[in-house]
Amino acid sequence: MEVATSDTPALRRPLITAAVMMGMFMAAIEATIVATAMPTIVATLGGFQLFSWVFAIYLLAQAVTIPIYGRLADIHGRKRVFCIGAAVFLVGSTLCGFAWNMEALIGFRALQGLGAGAIIPIGSTIIADIYSPADRARLQGYLSSVWGVSAIIGPVLGAFIVQQLSWSLIFWINLPVGVLAIAMLAAFFQERSRPRRHSIDYLGASLLVLGSGALMVALTQAHELSASAFWSLLALAAFGIIAFIRHELRAEEPMLRLDLWKNRIIAIGNVGSTAIGAIMMGITAFLPAYVQGAMGRSPIVAGFALTVMSVGWSGASAIAGQVMLRTSYRAAAVLGGLSLIAGDGALLFLQPSSGPVWAGVGAFLIGMGMGFCSTTFMVSIQSAVGWAERGTATSSMLFMRFVGQSVGVALFGAVFNYALFGGAPQSADVVNRLMEPTLRGTLDPTEIAELTGEIASALHNVYVIGFALAAITLVLTLAIPAGHSPHAEKED
Repeated sequence: MEVATSDTPALRRPLITAAVMMGMFMAAIEATIVATAMPTIVATLGGFQLFSWVFAIYLLAQAVTIPIYGRLADIHGRKRVFCIGAAVFLVGSTLCGFAWNMEALIGFRALQGLGAGAIIPIGSTIIADIYSPADRARLQGYLSSVWGVSAIIGPVLGAFIVQQLSWSLIFWINLPVGVLAIAMLAAFFQERSRPRRHSIDYLGASLLVLGSGALMVALTQAHELSASAFWSLLALAAFGIIAFIRHELRAEEPMLRLDLWKNRIIAIGNVGSTAIGAIMMGITAFLPAYVQGAMGRSPIVAGFALTVMSVGWSGASAIAGQVMLRTSYRAAAVLGGLSLIAGDGALLFLQPSSGPVWAGVGAFLIGMGMGFCSTTFMVSIQSAVGWAERGTATSSMLFMRFVGQSVGVALFGAVFNYALFGGAPQSADVVNRLMEPTLRGTLDPTEIAELTGEIASALHNVYVIGFALAAITLVLTLAIPAGHSPHAEKED
């Protein structure tokens, strides 16, 4: 469908923008606020071996629904799809707060993810619909600030809530924000549209869920599965992923435009985005567990690591723009790759006795790498295609980053679970209690020392893989063609 900017009175546009920003803030803060609270949630609900599923299922559900919501918005209108997606997200948030065990929480997080897939992409589309091209560039600064603010506030707010109030509130805090965003959008955004026919790639989404879901189960639960079950799941994952790729090459309107990957810059940006998405989850999901479980620090201190990562990301994103303008895409991306290597290298030497400052330094450097790389990949991909394909190319990159996050957290969870429970299984209840400072005091000092050492060793394996992914990212940045920069690109 097509919506003209003139359809929206100028006085309503700031109110619509505020509604979209509230929705984006609600979805953006979800990752960091939940990550900070997860050790406390585990201590309450149990199920530490299912830790990574809380993140993986949310990200997978969000990834596969993003392109579907985009098609639905073209058919049925932006407002209707945004409001339905936000409502599903809020229902999932409400149920998460009532979860009685880890399995229930994972199921409700899947529902949250099914709604989250609509909020950010459709919100961005609404902004593009109501503003002229010149105004959109100015608005991007405000929209980007939502991510920076949420990334800084999320860890601190999550730590405060779980220490002073109840962990359920980290999910219920979404409710007033989401309801207000829906109400404002419903009241002020009026669409006058011309419907266009679109096909929705439901088969592609189903094949992706089949392949990715089987892979996640195989990886995350490898320490509990028999050999036959493990290899059967891997075979099912391979079938689903191969069938997905073959279908995408033939689909009329595919979820993933693989033909665009013939462009070297787009291929590098998409593969690089997958890698940095996985690296990000190594920090977001597992570093707070290290600070609380291995170091024995409070949730607020654990949140410190995520906060400094966000500060590094925001700062590097701003600097990356200047570096690209004065040098090239490759120079900015290589700086990011080097920062990722340095950050993951610092975490490789992390010990329980190192203290949270060392963990924060590693997280800050990784945040800088994420800022340089993600910004450069985005701008270079958008410049590598014409206007008609720019939205598709951008969505493809975001889609691959979400896939990297969901598969990455499953891979890290598999390595962590196998190292902690595979060789010499420990009582899950004891590990759960170790995550919460008040319950930690009930354990024997010898037991604490033994378990903290095992948790630190298991998480060390996570950062070995993270370092390998950082090295792959650096190699990819070096493969970006020389001489390409925003100044060198032709205008549409």
